[in-house]
Amino acid sequence: METKLFNINRRKFLKGATAAAVLSSFGSYGFELMHREKPWRVGLIGAGWYGSSDLFKLIQVANVEVIAISEVDKNFAADTAMLVSQRQKSKKTPKTYNDYREMLKNEGLEIVLIGSPDHWHALQCIDALKAGAHVYVQKPISVDVLEGEAMVAAARHYNKVVQVGTQRKSTPHLIHAKENIVDKGLLGKISHVEMCCYFHMRANGNPPLEAVPDFLDYEMWTGPAPLRPYDGLPHKRWWRTFMEYGNGIMGDMCVHMLDTVRWMLQLDWPNKISSTGGIYVQKEGKSNIADTQSAIFEYEDLNCIWQHRSWGTPDDPEYPWSFKLFGEKGTLSGSTMQYDFVPYDKDVKPIHMDVVYEKEKYPEDLTEKGIELNAAPATRLHMLDFLKAIDQKSLPIADIREGHISTASCILANMSMELQRPLVYDSKNLVVVNDEEATALLKRPYRSPWEHPHPNQFK
Repeated sequence: METKLFNINRRKFLKGATAAAVLSSFGSYGFELMHREKPWRVGLIGAGWYGSSDLFKLIQVANVEVIAISEVDKNFAADTAMLVSQRQKSKKTPKTYNDYREMLKNEGLEIVLIGSPDHWHALQCIDALKAGAHVYVQKPISVDVLEGEAMVAAARHYNKVVQVGTQRKSTPHLIHAKENIVDKGLLGKISHVEMCCYFHMRANGNPPLEAVPDFLDYEMWTGPAPLRPYDGLPHKRWWRTFMEYGNGIMGDMCVHMLDTVRWMLQLDWPNKISSTGGIYVQKEGKSNIADTQSAIFEYEDLNCIWQHRSWGTPDDPEYPWSFKLFGEKGTLSGSTMQYDFVPYDKDVKPIHMDVVYEKEKYPEDLTEKGIELNAAPATRLHMLDFLKAIDQKSLPIADIREGHISTASCILANMSMELQRPLVYDSKNLVVVNDEEATALLKRPYRSPWEHPHPNQFK
């Protein structure tokens, strides 16, 4: 793969905090990634909130040509295509498709970004891999465990890179915490972890049924999931309030924190998973996801405990969505906004670090609708790591297997809550140990004519 190092002003480049992180992580190779002579041919599936945001971050850090966009909402497709034409170097407007399969068939894409709702991730990822593309897929990667197993198997079978959008691993202040606190042993032996989310993020209305608007292909939006009666645009928060399309706050928010903890502590599959919870407070609306849930992910001499409530006040107002690592020598609290190391020894100084922003370096961030400014630098670094893995034929930092373990662990927690018993998952034999009822739940039914993928397809 040919690359060309452009003659750019290094001093100006280093003013950006992400640039400094890139240089420390990639060396001068980071410049090659950002200024490759030949653009990557890119396609986007799902041009809503986060799909478009991911695409804009990729455009910011790499020489790409966005060839096409697949989106079932014509308004989303048109808006994103227009913004891409303003931002990408060629100023060309990408072609738009209603059916992502047609885009994959026609456009010869090298990279596909997937920002569709969770119930679509598995089929779209596998189809993109079959079409010869490397894939960046949003978390959680799947809505059931066997979907995730099939995605891992497909990535290995087609020998393609799949990066999962768990960008905490590329968050500058959390990288600093891992390298300077966890890896250097400042916490000592870590034998307890707490993770939480107390955001009031659970949509819970009772909108009336209505006709599907002409600009939305609701049948294609639903795809393999159950077809709910249409009660308004499903975009952003509304679809996430139904288990038909995702895995609730556990699958949306715990997956990030569990994945971060697993990365920091080098953890693989939990030995056992248990969970309790339900709809305890917000009973008045249509939502069927838990508003209150606790889970325990058990490892050797270590429990990772999750708690979410979409009501009430947070346990720690400074860390309403976070993880806390408890070691014999101190505690590390981390979130998307900051981290704090508090040592037990009064003679050791505490350490604090805030989120990195890049508003001056990337002023277009300030006009991007719905952008999470605190996550933008991490997503840019995550994209560079993705491109590095493609170029070097290596695994990215958020490889599909790691995304699968974190996603499936959250799915198994939901299954444990439903079945009211602990679960032990055997990833080699694809069963829940000594539990036929739970094993049957590893695969959700698909709506016809869509067919559920299986990892054995790729052996």
